[in-house]
Amino acid sequence: MKNLLSVLKISVPNNVYIKDPETSDLGKRIVENSIILINEIGFENFTFKKLGTKIGSNESSIYRYFESKHKLLLYLSSWYWAWLEYQLVIETFSISDNQQKLEKAIDVFTRKVKEDSTFSHVNEVFLYKIIVNESSKSYLTKEVDKDNKEGYFETYKRLILRLEQMILAIKPNYKYGLSLASTILEGGLHQHFLTEHFPSITNCKQKNTPKEFFIELVKNTIR
Repeated sequence: MKNLLSVLKISVPNNVYIKDPETSDLGKRIVENSIILINEIGFENFTFKKLGTKIGSNESSIYRYFESKHKLLLYLSSWYWAWLEYQLVIETFSISDNQQKLEKAIDVFTRKVKEDSTFSHVNEVFLYKIIVNESSKSYLTKEVDKDNKEGYFETYKRLILRLEQMILAIKPNYKYGLSLASTILEGGLHQHFLTEHFPSITNCKQKNTPKEFFIELVKNTIR
């Protein structure tokens, strides 16, 4: 267990930032307040000038940490996926039954996030809302292939590979493990988006959560 946890530090690809925001008080305030501000006004309306005003610092000081607001969004997304991976390993490590392990993983991937006091400068609830509403903007760009080659999405892809392994542990000859795993990860976010913004086109309500939907979907798919 100790060896696993040593691997699962909340680490972000170092080429996403110019200076690691975790190494200074200003950097942590940039991360903390960017989450608050993007959640409040949306990514389109977010600027480094507005963030600088909020933290009482020059806009130029933010550029010493991040090249652009796109890189900042990549950083926040990568941080979230790394944190989610940490939750996944912690909560599934001691489960020996493959079906129960997979169902717990689906729970981790599809539930609403609660704040984790371990990281005082990151509001995980607000960050989760940003992931639901804004994270696709980190890769739906003309630069996505270049960004992928740079390794910006490694943690995201590793999460899907972990889930695929849990699926194949139940049905080793299943041909679509990666497709099913990525559908669960992205589908959970999408169902929460629909519940909040388009409730008339989803069955995921208070009693029928995305967790129940995806567990039923997976059971019927790989039985």
